[in-house]
Amino acid sequence: MNHNLPAMNLDQTINAWLAPVADWLGAVVFYAVPLGDADLPLILAWLVAGSIVTTIYFRFINLRGFKHALHVIRGDFSNRSLAGETSPFQAFSAAVSGTIGLGNIAGVAFAIAVGGPGAAFWMCVAGFLGMSAKFAEVALATKYRVIRPDGTVTGGAMHYVPIALNRVGMPRLGKFLAGFFCVATIGASLTVFQVNQAYSQFRAVTGFEHAFVFGVVIAVWIGIILFGGMKRISSWTAKLVPFMCVLFLIGCIVVLGVNYEAIPHGLYRIVTEAFSTDAVAGGALGALIQGFRRASFSNEAGIGSAPMAHATVRTGEPMSQGFAALLEPFLDTVVLCVITALVIVVSGALETSDARDIALASAAFATVVPWFPAVLAVAAICFALSTVITWGYYG
Repeated sequence: MNHNLPAMNLDQTINAWLAPVADWLGAVVFYAVPLGDADLPLILAWLVAGSIVTTIYFRFINLRGFKHALHVIRGDFSNRSLAGETSPFQAFSAAVSGTIGLGNIAGVAFAIAVGGPGAAFWMCVAGFLGMSAKFAEVALATKYRVIRPDGTVTGGAMHYVPIALNRVGMPRLGKFLAGFFCVATIGASLTVFQVNQAYSQFRAVTGFEHAFVFGVVIAVWIGIILFGGMKRISSWTAKLVPFMCVLFLIGCIVVLGVNYEAIPHGLYRIVTEAFSTDAVAGGALGALIQGFRRASFSNEAGIGSAPMAHATVRTGEPMSQGFAALLEPFLDTVVLCVITALVIVVSGALETSDARDIALASAAFATVVPWFPAVLAVAAICFALSTVITWGYYG
């Protein structure tokens, strides 16, 4: 008798309920127009344009402000007597926990499988430009945050967008966009992708076939943390983020160490195939679009999630937390995503595996040691937890 059948039927039923809604929302939010042999989502073009504008307007703050950002996160300017709930590092960790997730693994794998190794190059470019966008949105959220009588803090696009549009004579549009952002945030808090990919890797390693049970356990664990409010969340993420990053990086370093002779050629492929007409989907343009869209999904620059976490910081100078925030896309995309891409390329998994999600990264790890995907499973669960915790609080 197959004891897994009821659980599988329940999973399929839930998927049947949610799939039509997800498909409709995806078609609306990610509406794309044909561009050459590839499709360009209009929302992606808008995000990239905003990143380019902020980079130019702030005179490459992503380069000039890097050193100062390190000082801010280190707490050199921290003052416990100032209004706020978290330290600069705790606010940074909470925000990073929402950006560093399965997009760094599964998202990168998908981008490379579809757009070729060159997609990783454009992910790096998008991460570099996104640093400026992140600086701007976090500085605004911190400047126009609301401090409640009990000392708790709320900040984000729902506060500064109405103020900005009111100044140019469009108060109604500002109120509408603020409300739309709040509704969209509730939807974004349903981080199904993160839990789904974590379960996929957990199942591949352990053979566990009860997705519903896995989801319930994750939900209960996250609920316990969320009920503690932002202070408990920031305390957890301040520990979880460094742990999961170090764990994942150790795994990547081992794979790269075993394949060290292939690293130069791997880097060569990433750079040259970014401009090659022989890229997997849509030539160089396809690689660019896949790289930019996966980078935007991963680091969330310009999307409005990170400002809500950063706004809780104890500071009297809004710009300081903007500097701290610009390190997020660098860590998330320029470092972690590019390393993931390099692991997949040099391991040879791209040529030997047909997978397009976290399974491709798992195959890369398995080329070193058969049980090494278990390390990835732990990292994947940590990534999923950190993202869901942060989005669950703001949703």
